[in-house]
Amino acid sequence: MSSESKEQDDLSFKDSLEGDDQYSPPSRIHLEHEKESSTVFKEEANDQCIPYPGIHLEPQEKPNTNFKQFVMKKLQKSCQCSPTKAKNMIFDFLPVLRWLPKYQLKKNILGDVMSGLIVGILLVPQSIAYSLLAGQEPVYGLYTSFFASIIYFLFGTSRHISVGIFGVLCLMIGEVVDRELQKAGYDTAHIPPSSGMVSNESTLLNQESDRICDRSCYAITVGSTVTFMAGVYQVVMGFFQVGFVSVYLSDALLSGFVTGASFTILTSQAKYLLGLSLPRSNGVGSLITTWIHIFKNIHKTNLCDLITSLLCLLVLVPTKELNEHFKSKLKAPIPTELIVVVAATLASHFGKLNEKYSTSIAGHIPTGFLPPKAPDWNLIPNVAVDAIAISIIGFAITVSLSEMFAKKHGYAVKANQEMYAIGFCNIIPSFFHCFTTSAALAKTLVKESTGCQTQISGVVTALVLLLVLLVIAPLFYSLQKSVLGVITIVNLRGALCKFKDLPKMWKVSRMDTVIWFVTMLSSALISTEIGLLVGVCFSMFCVILRTQKPKSSLLGLVKESEIFESTSAYKNLWTKPGIKIFRFVAPLYYINKEYFKSALYKRTLNPVLVEAAQKKAAKKKIRKEIATLSRIQDEVSVQLSHDPLEFHTVVIDCSAVQFLDTAGINTLKEVRRDFRAVGIQVLLAQCNPSVRDSLARGEYCKQEEENLLFYSVYEAVTFAEESQNQKGTYIPNGLNFSTD
Repeated sequence: MSSESKEQDDLSFKDSLEGDDQYSPPSRIHLEHEKESSTVFKEEANDQCIPYPGIHLEPQEKPNTNFKQFVMKKLQKSCQCSPTKAKNMIFDFLPVLRWLPKYQLKKNILGDVMSGLIVGILLVPQSIAYSLLAGQEPVYGLYTSFFASIIYFLFGTSRHISVGIFGVLCLMIGEVVDRELQKAGYDTAHIPPSSGMVSNESTLLNQESDRICDRSCYAITVGSTVTFMAGVYQVVMGFFQVGFVSVYLSDALLSGFVTGASFTILTSQAKYLLGLSLPRSNGVGSLITTWIHIFKNIHKTNLCDLITSLLCLLVLVPTKELNEHFKSKLKAPIPTELIVVVAATLASHFGKLNEKYSTSIAGHIPTGFLPPKAPDWNLIPNVAVDAIAISIIGFAITVSLSEMFAKKHGYAVKANQEMYAIGFCNIIPSFFHCFTTSAALAKTLVKESTGCQTQISGVVTALVLLLVLLVIAPLFYSLQKSVLGVITIVNLRGALCKFKDLPKMWKVSRMDTVIWFVTMLSSALISTEIGLLVGVCFSMFCVILRTQKPKSSLLGLVKESEIFESTSAYKNLWTKPGIKIFRFVAPLYYINKEYFKSALYKRTLNPVLVEAAQKKAAKKKIRKEIATLSRIQDEVSVQLSHDPLEFHTVVIDCSAVQFLDTAGINTLKEVRRDFRAVGIQVLLAQCNPSVRDSLARGEYCKQEEENLLFYSVYEAVTFAEESQNQKGTYIPNGLNFSTD
């Protein structure tokens, strides 16, 4: 349809409702919200309507493609190989080959080096601290951060995110590790004196490999096996392009999950602050069980560890707040954690706190790298299910952060390539005694704020960690574990501060707030894996609930316009005599079909009851005498004229109906049949192409009745008035009596 003919139709459409007055463009529309009661004006329908030519659109012809031909065409396109295609495939798989030759050294090197150094300095204490959370020796945390930084540099497409150790994933890894240690007969409360040394108190003969593996060795074997499986899942999801799975993890759900897991992390680190040697509680209700164990053993608190923890908290918490408050003025955040680690290590070493007060220390951290070792294939059946949740959380956080910072800085990232990148950041390091990694928001913010420009920053971070691994690591021998626990807890402040955002979230969306609370409580009080599952199921239930009982309303015309809005939401709307306009704000399908009918009948009338009343009245007419019959007929007519005969047309605004299923189509058929039985016609307006197609396939109307589907409510109202004027005339009270 041309724009000129559309304008002529609009003018004719306007004249059909406004009478013979000349049409003039309306001024800017202003609607006043309804506060208490709706004042609706009935428009007098004395003006004669000019016949309006309906809108006719010619649908596009759908190509009749054979499924076999379609599959063959896709296969031929995929299997074709050319030098250009091979080059693009390699460059897509290794993005570093595409952007590194174009690297602008003078422009970007300073920011990349600065941000890489600062993130590397922050990662050293955090890697050591989070190793305890994952149930591993400190050196394995350094390995993990090092390999993740290098591999993401090769495969990643985001210039700003920092990939490395993430607290929630470390917690989930630690729970699996402790469970498998218990199955293997290790004492989870016992901590070996150092990494790389075999403990005489707890050894296990690994019959499969015919060699002795101590607790530390078996713990990292479990951790690397879980990491390998999580990486495989992520690469498979990237290969099959199923990144859509992350859409089921809404922002409210992820935020609630991270906050709930933060309480579990805080609980797991509390024993280090008190210097207690307690086994980690696993399974349902582990948070409550852990606190019960802590209070039962509170009399065994190591005063030296407690005092050290309090001093570190007094230093770290205020300086973190200062860093946050003055982040716009500081060129780089103050590396308070590293300063605290160095100071605490020196105090513990020269004060001989381990010998005098039996404080728990990090122990020997070896330099260099251990020989590569494949994951234990026999453990895969035990940890395969656990790796699913870990992989989903890892790639969901990584993809969401990469897309967020890419949008902020005006470049594009590929979600599937990000899944490949984070998958290989788990698969390859799992052969080098590492555990699961993902992007982390706190370190990413630091990286961005300190001038990061490209992935070169990750290489600088890896060099800092390499220096620590080759030279500095043994110097942390005397570092107290209570200091590492404090560092872990202080880094939870961002997640725990989400409670401050709840009033704003409640104001914006109460449903999201409820999802946040349910996910947070289930993650904290039940378990992290079950909490995530509960959150996903509850959020999907909320989506269904929103469509099960959606909003519905009657519509009125905004004066001097062609817009119809809800009479319950706005004042001073005009309603057309004899016409009810109903809007249903949801798809119409099997879940809400009964609610649709009840809402429609409640706001208009119940045609089934009216028809029953009419049949009952007709039977009475046959039995009574002629004189009595006349009197009863008058009474019945008066009784029925108040509601059933008040209107002759129901227009259903389908603009908010996204789709129909078989139950929805049958419901519309039933509604149309019931209203037709009492002399009321049903018209559908503003149906989208999908709904129109469903109605056509479901044979909602015959071919000659296709004019009962309208492209606008305005057109449907015009048709209703025109068709009614052809049957009879209006009277002042808005009723219409047929002349038949």
